[in-house]
Amino acid sequence: MTSSEQDSLNPAPLDVVVIGGGVNGTGIALDAAGRGLKVMLCEMNDLASATSSSSSKLIHGGLRYLEFYEFRLVREALAERESLLRNAPHIMWPMRFCLPHQPHLRPAWMIRIGLFLYDHLARRELLPASKGIRFNTDSPLVKSITRGFLYSDGWVDDARLVVLCAKAAAARGALIRTRSRCVSAVREGTLWRVLMEDLHSGEQSEYRCRALVNAAGPWVSKVLTQAVGQTAAKQIRMVKGSHIVVPRMNIGEHAYILQNSDGRIVFVIPYEDDFSLIGTTDVDYQGDPSQVSISTEEIDYLLAVVNSHFRDTISASDIVWSFSGVRPLMDDESATAQKASRDYSFELDAPAGAAPLLSIFGGKITTYRKLAEAATDSLCQFFADAGPAWTSKATLPGGDFLDQPSLQRELAEQYPWLPAKVLKRWVRTYGTLCRHILADCDSLESLGEHYGAGLYEQEVSYLVREEWACTVNDILWRRTKLGLHLQHSAHPALEHKIAQLLGSRATAPAETESP
Repeated sequence: MTSSEQDSLNPAPLDVVVIGGGVNGTGIALDAAGRGLKVMLCEMNDLASATSSSSSKLIHGGLRYLEFYEFRLVREALAERESLLRNAPHIMWPMRFCLPHQPHLRPAWMIRIGLFLYDHLARRELLPASKGIRFNTDSPLVKSITRGFLYSDGWVDDARLVVLCAKAAAARGALIRTRSRCVSAVREGTLWRVLMEDLHSGEQSEYRCRALVNAAGPWVSKVLTQAVGQTAAKQIRMVKGSHIVVPRMNIGEHAYILQNSDGRIVFVIPYEDDFSLIGTTDVDYQGDPSQVSISTEEIDYLLAVVNSHFRDTISASDIVWSFSGVRPLMDDESATAQKASRDYSFELDAPAGAAPLLSIFGGKITTYRKLAEAATDSLCQFFADAGPAWTSKATLPGGDFLDQPSLQRELAEQYPWLPAKVLKRWVRTYGTLCRHILADCDSLESLGEHYGAGLYEQEVSYLVREEWACTVNDILWRRTKLGLHLQHSAHPALEHKIAQLLGSRATAPAETESP
């Protein structure tokens, strides 16, 4: 399509084009759309296909950041923790963490001071305070660990968070384009002319916009140099964080935070009912972010830390899945990757009389909403009619209910034929959005074909129709984590159904998701 043909179809320029479909990009798209701006978001792969689906799945202030004197970041993250837990009770919930005391690593008085600050740096209403604990004979920890500390943070389904932000943005008028790569962005006075390529069809289309946001995460510098033709004013430090998933080690619902002699910490977190999630590693990374994977050295490191704390040891043969992500942190020239700041910053390029470009550097998932608010605030100086900040108390789609147990009871009464395990998963995946899946259903058979592990045709149809799912991996590893349960023999039938639902749109190239 020529630019003149495209302009005839889109005579009015967009206000904002956001490049990057991770948590920062979708957060900015949501905030800007909610202020009345005309927004388009483009993502070259699936939503949350990189860093934003590869986190430790925690909403936390960052207890260990206190050692690096990042008090402002911790305070802001702690305040955001409360806000997020209220706004998305389906995909986020409180979690208690056991911190075993290792006297040779950190003295008890130092930990107590840190936990006191953690309890009081920001207003805390939803979560209980920290306390000292004693481990009894029922503890899964080795006998030499007899005491420790208990404190609060939160859990988040990171990939679901991104998808829900995109849904909320779309509900407010934003155009969400996945599998669409920004080929180039050229300033033409007070407008940007942005060329997009549809990676399904290869077709290219042009859009004009008044402001451009580069939220490409690990690719932020590449977008600047290759698409925009500018030199990055700030540099990012790519830090790889890897995780392994093993059969459940946690007893009860408590997570563990394990100290190591190198100053790093490793989480052992209850995961998807039957598993434990172990990570992360924090090592510098120099390669292509799209090719990141866990190394043998990282596996050995995580196993060694866990086995030095737990009575029941694990080995590489116990690993059922692993994943790695590249965190695009600000390059503050820290000596080690784990000391690199998780703070965020912006670079606003807005010459007089020229369309502005806002580039996002750094950040962490807990502060995504605050980052998006600050980024949109900086853009609003160019949009006199934009509304005020609004997201701090905005419930994400599906989060309009009191708590998970009450919603489960309500749905169980309304749909008594729905298996309890499916109902529980749907509540913590979709919240009240699961009613869209259940529309016009009155029996288990009405959910359609069963692909295994509680995945039915109705859910697949919903994900393709409403949540931009285009591949098996979109569904099994990002919209859900059913890849941990579903046999590979079910994949061809699932691929066939997705192709049917997409119709003339070709499915995206196959991805690899394996331990």
